[in-house]
Amino acid sequence: MLCLCAETGRSLKHVVISGVSTGIGFGLAQELCRQGYRVFGTIRDASLETRLREQLGERFVPLLLDVTDRAAIDRAAETVARETGGAGLFGLVNNAGISDTGPLANISPDIVRKHLEVNVMGVFNMTQAFLPLLRKSDAGRPGRVVNISSVSGKIAYPFMGAYAASKFALEAMSDSWRRELLVYGVDVIVIEPGSIDTPIWDKANHIRTSFGDTDYAPLFQYVDLVKDNRRNAQPVSRVADRVIKGLTAAKPKTRYALPDKWLLYWILPRLLPDRLLDRIIYKVLAMNRVKV
Repeated sequence: MLCLCAETGRSLKHVVISGVSTGIGFGLAQELCRQGYRVFGTIRDASLETRLREQLGERFVPLLLDVTDRAAIDRAAETVARETGGAGLFGLVNNAGISDTGPLANISPDIVRKHLEVNVMGVFNMTQAFLPLLRKSDAGRPGRVVNISSVSGKIAYPFMGAYAASKFALEAMSDSWRRELLVYGVDVIVIEPGSIDTPIWDKANHIRTSFGDTDYAPLFQYVDLVKDNRRNAQPVSRVADRVIKGLTAAKPKTRYALPDKWLLYWILPRLLPDRLLDRIIYKVLAMNRVKV
């Protein structure tokens, strides 16, 4: 059941955000509500509804759905259309996503498939369903789509294959969406964060427990490095700032990269020849050839 706040009116700017329970989605919803936007945020767990209403206030409207459930998304789009009173959407932020680590040689095909279903098809479902509301926005211009990608959408590191594959696909799909939607004036902007201080860090030990009996087990020392890097992780507010810029700037960039270390994690990996980057990663992880 969708629970909606009573506040309506064409003067409001309406934004839909997928995945607002925690992390980037919650932080963005909080900031947009503070700035006076009316935020429709998707959640999968109905038990979170009360907490989110209390934390985000009367401008927040929870939408109970899973981004892989197209029928539920279509129903939500109808509800948002009704609740906005024909005003359309100022923006759609595709934030919902998953990230599970694991070597591709051992990871379950179901996990890879789930990444594609959530991180790629989820964005497709949301964008297609809400496009009519973006086209008819009365905010002075058509609405915009902001897709939350990752630095992993450009650089694929070991044990991040399923996630990186989904984000590479999202990057490509975003380009196609942007060029196709030129005919409607609907822009598509991509945000590419690096390490962000969200609860996803709490899952770092997953790879050790799930793949500790594989040939890759000795390499999972990198988990400790990842945990140490949390101290340098960027605040959610930095991503929210770029999303809002993408939604509001007169001439937004097509992409906003937010690596935590520009030279080390963004510039060099994209400039170095593939074989040289491979050797560097090999040494950093202290890899050794497995004897067969």
